[in-house]
Amino acid sequence: QVQLVESGGGLVQAGDSLRLSCAASGRFGSYATVWFRQARGKGRDFVAGIVWSDGSTYYDDSVKGRFTISKEDTENTVYLQMNSLKPADTAVYYCAAGEGIATPMDYWGQGTQVTVSS
Repeated sequence: QVQLVESGGGLVQAGDSLRLSCAASGRFGSYATVWFRQARGKGRDFVAGIVWSDGSTYYDDSVKGRFTISKEDTENTVYLQMNSLKPADTAVYYCAAGEGIATPMDYWGQGTQVTVSS
């Protein structure tokens, strides 16, 4: 099975950047990897996703143009580059893997906290 481990979260100021990593213990294969986030007292929201087979990417409108999802095949790692961070981006960020972007996720990471101060 696939085990996912997120890292790279932290406390930053508005306008700063962070890069989150999601490393898999095994190969993603044909899976899609998706970043979700959950703010305090809120539901879990889609942020970005990438399909390993062809590298196609998808973004929520709230992060489009600021965040970039990418993959490193040899390291079996997915990254989320977050630029121009806003306080509204504050949340726990989770990576997950599933058959497709819009399908239920089969594997989840433990989450990493991102806090953006004003």
